[in-house]
Amino acid sequence: MKKAKEFSLVFGVGSVGYSLIEILWRGYTHWTMALTGGICLTALYSMNFKLCKQKLWKRCLAGSALITVIEFSAGILINKIFHMNVWDYSDRKFNLMGQICPLYSALWFLLCIPVNRLTEYMRYKFHAASHLKVLANGIKLLRQASKN
Repeated sequence: MKKAKEFSLVFGVGSVGYSLIEILWRGYTHWTMALTGGICLTALYSMNFKLCKQKLWKRCLAGSALITVIEFSAGILINKIFHMNVWDYSDRKFNLMGQICPLYSALWFLLCIPVNRLTEYMRYKFHAASHLKVLANGIKLLRQASKN
């Protein structure tokens, strides 16, 4: 249950954050972008935990690739299969099927810098309380053992 709460909150932050970025960048967003943003941040949150020992630029490169793959997959589903036409990068150089392009992959790389810090902070907040509880229980056991 604790993990479900943790990942639900991460998903929610990603949904709101991605939507806000879209509104600031394009002036509007679409509900499917909120879902995509939630998926992206949840995936980055998990990935950054696994890559925590890597240099920041490597995590950002991996994050950019991850977001680009999610954006491409979402674009195929949303724009090509369901014909919602939420975005079209056909006018961008080196685009792939109008769904992704190098410009946005580079921007995702830059965005991953603060997102890495955000995921570290969120993980700390979620897990600091449990670590403190373990520490408090350990101190309690030591006190009991020293009395005996």
